[in-house]
Amino acid sequence: MIVKLSLIILGSSFTGDNFVSTTISGFKEVREEDKSQLVGNVFTNVASNYDLMNDLMSGGLHRLWKERLVSKLNPFPGMKHLDVAGGTGDVAFRILETVNSVKRRAIQDPSNGFVFFGNPLKGLGETKSLIWAEGDAEALDFPDNSMDGYTIAFGIRNVTHIEKALVEAHRVLKRGGRFLCLELSHVDVPLLKQVYDYYSFSIIPAVGELVAGDRESYQYLVESIRRFPPQDKFALMIADAGFQKVEYENLVAGVVAIHSGLKL
Repeated sequence: MIVKLSLIILGSSFTGDNFVSTTISGFKEVREEDKSQLVGNVFTNVASNYDLMNDLMSGGLHRLWKERLVSKLNPFPGMKHLDVAGGTGDVAFRILETVNSVKRRAIQDPSNGFVFFGNPLKGLGETKSLIWAEGDAEALDFPDNSMDGYTIAFGIRNVTHIEKALVEAHRVLKRGGRFLCLELSHVDVPLLKQVYDYYSFSIIPAVGELVAGDRESYQYLVESIRRFPPQDKFALMIADAGFQKVEYENLVAGVVAIHSGLKL
């Protein structure tokens, strides 16, 4: 029996409409049409040290957070899934590994007819289940009601118009499809918040300068986190986009949060 999985990774370009209004990028006010270029430059600068810096900044916890995200998704063989702002593909590979584990437990035929576009990646093996694409999170190039799941990890705060990205997520999901967002958020314990603020603004940029030779990009990182809506407000934004049964889970007292919603 051939069980097909179509797992699509979208490395978003985060472009917005050409309005001559302004937006906040980090703590700086910039024109909206300039934000995508600014964010793109940041991620180009950090790309070569991306996984290393994630390990250093989170003490390796980002791996556990992503595992938690995938466990909430509960991937299944045959699903068509969209992972937006995929970075190095670590969330996508976790989803694929989970699906393959389910298939092995079911003693399924490991052969498949999947198509893979792009450069082969280490660890992909012969499954060829990933399609890599580049596009705009605010204007996805996928049909309505075409995806079983949608994930975005540490990416939505960089979108120029978060509301548009959420509406697009809702549009491409099938009925019963699940939206999941893992994002750095707001600590809700006063004493821990003071420690976290010191760590964020004093330690992270210094580590970025020492390891990656780039203090400015990591300064942007911590500033963009503080500008991101608090958990309750972001949950309301998800609901306003049309999702139901919206909820969130704080991890490490709100250092990160996983928001979820269903399209019903």
